[in-house]
Amino acid sequence: MCLLAWWQTSWFLSLKPAILPLLALIMFAMGLTLSLRDFRRVLTLPLLIALGVSLQFILMPLLAWLIGRGLALDTLLATGLILVGASPGGTASNVMTYLAGGNVALSITLTALSTLLAVILTPWLSWLYIDAAIAVPVGSMLQTILMLVIAPVAGGMLLNQCLPRLVTPIQQFCPMLATLAIVFIIAIVFALNKDSMAGLSMALLLAVGLHNLLGLTLGYLAGRCFGYPETICRTLAIEVGMQNSGLAVALALKNFAAMAALPGAMFSIWHNISGSLLAAFWRWKDKQQ
Repeated sequence: MCLLAWWQTSWFLSLKPAILPLLALIMFAMGLTLSLRDFRRVLTLPLLIALGVSLQFILMPLLAWLIGRGLALDTLLATGLILVGASPGGTASNVMTYLAGGNVALSITLTALSTLLAVILTPWLSWLYIDAAIAVPVGSMLQTILMLVIAPVAGGMLLNQCLPRLVTPIQQFCPMLATLAIVFIIAIVFALNKDSMAGLSMALLLAVGLHNLLGLTLGYLAGRCFGYPETICRTLAIEVGMQNSGLAVALALKNFAAMAALPGAMFSIWHNISGSLLAAFWRWKDKQQ
């Protein structure tokens, strides 16, 4: 699909308005498979939630800073990578957790909580690692979480609760629907960032790939070290490794030069691809077992 987006970019550029409805559709499909019991179970595990948030805001910005120095990135590119690391989890992590057979209620909880904490932690981490003061658009972030995550998930859960006989036969098709939707979203994002991708250096591509893959790996291993089950480990891996890169791009454009937005733009594409591949691998592994 990405090759098609590269060849016929105009087709997918015209589909840009479909990104938000597609995300909402995925969240609604996820809600059809959830109940209030799932969230109640998550809220009885405060140490798990604290672990996920700590990994998000301690591990990811530190990794970004170390990778930037280790690869001797240009100052603006290193700044953009740190902004990605200092951002909260994104809604894409909820989708990938669902596709990977993880704990969706935990993923949504961590995304919402990290978004709230980002109001304080993202500016502070930016000051710590970049030595720059930035303003975080808290209102628009929370509105996005409400409209794209909470509302459609709640609608799906309500339908599941009130009309279980109608919903149960549909649930088996929800993963396939979510997979098709995320494939189209990746292709659209790829087309939107085609021009900026042409000028990317190998060092930046390596930096973005390392940042994402280390986040995924260390998030998973942290869950293993604390003795959590496989579903929780998968959730931590995806929630830690996938960032709200759209916020990083917006902050870079507002507070720095356009070059600082390139890491976030590249991360937007790469973490969807790596997350999809990882989710597909775990799904295949489950079927084999």
